[in-house]
Amino acid sequence: MIYFDNAATTLHKPPQVEQAIVEALHTAGNPGRGAHEPTLHAARVVLDTRLALAELFHAPDPSCIFFAANATMALNTVLNGVLHPGDHVITTVCEHNSVLRPLYRLRAQRVEVSFTGVDAAARLCYDQWEVLLRPTTRALVVTGASNVTGNGIDLARAADFAHRHGLALIVDAAQTAGAQPIDVQQLGIDALCFTGHKALLGPQGTGGAYVRPGLCVAPLLVGGSGVHSFDETHPLQMPTALEAGTLNVHGLAGLCAGVQWLLEQGVENLAAREAALARLFYEQVRTAPGVTVYGDMTMQPRAPIVALNIGQEDSARVADILWEDYGICVRAGAHCAPLMHKALGTVEQGVVRFSFSHFNTEQEVQRAAQAVCALARELLCE
Repeated sequence: MIYFDNAATTLHKPPQVEQAIVEALHTAGNPGRGAHEPTLHAARVVLDTRLALAELFHAPDPSCIFFAANATMALNTVLNGVLHPGDHVITTVCEHNSVLRPLYRLRAQRVEVSFTGVDAAARLCYDQWEVLLRPTTRALVVTGASNVTGNGIDLARAADFAHRHGLALIVDAAQTAGAQPIDVQQLGIDALCFTGHKALLGPQGTGGAYVRPGLCVAPLLVGGSGVHSFDETHPLQMPTALEAGTLNVHGLAGLCAGVQWLLEQGVENLAAREAALARLFYEQVRTAPGVTVYGDMTMQPRAPIVALNIGQEDSARVADILWEDYGICVRAGAHCAPLMHKALGTVEQGVVRFSFSHFNTEQEVQRAAQAVCALARELLCE
């Protein structure tokens, strides 16, 4: 089996991740709910994970990191906690449904939403931001990189625009956290939402967000916190303010191990390897008969993704053949990014997405490229 579905979830993790999860299953109690060793150990696991993520993202303090079940939950927390009826938000057609659907629901609650378009190569049209700006604009919400094309967003430019106009910059980093170096302070990011099960190399069911000190985010959930139990309101101090209920300590132990492994290896080194693998694949398939590749492979930054179609063939059929005949795992369809497909003209066809990890090999890339070229010739002869 060759696994090129890393943009959905990384299948291959460092062995330390599994070891940390198993150890936590046997040793971790409930953090913040007692003074005995199992609960103190659980609290240390949670703190170590915050510290590792704060180091990875260059956050000023580990208390700026709150945990959630995934990037979707983190985005729901931040978007619902920052935007209010009468506010206006600018976002992009590049966004995943984890951004779009919360915004659509907020739109039904009188939050106005405007969308920035893309050009023919699916590059964001930054100049539209000034046109879309209103006196009531409260935030700019952007993805770090499209999960369809891999095209990245210039976050420094986004931050400059946002802060010149007093807006909060909210970033969906599902595709970039762990895959690209991110310095939230240098870039001026106000909220960075991440998931643990992709490039951060953690298990599913982990994620969260960095929230800049001073940015007020109302909690999405309230409930047990382990502290101030007689108060009728949830605690206001971060990160407890945005973490109601018992955390996924066992999952966070695995996430911590994955992030610590990334820090040891160097995100820059791993990102360079992934980019080289994606480029190698692209160069071998881009001229194959009938193959269309979407996005701009020359732009930086970008996620290690190559999205393509073969003629007018349904992307699902192509993905099925790649799996059944070649043992290659890819993702086909809409990728939960409907506005991007409208921009690309692939609403009916979808796209076939190859997403690469540093655990992949050049030999796997070569075999996948050969499979695409062979399949293109076969399908065009039908």
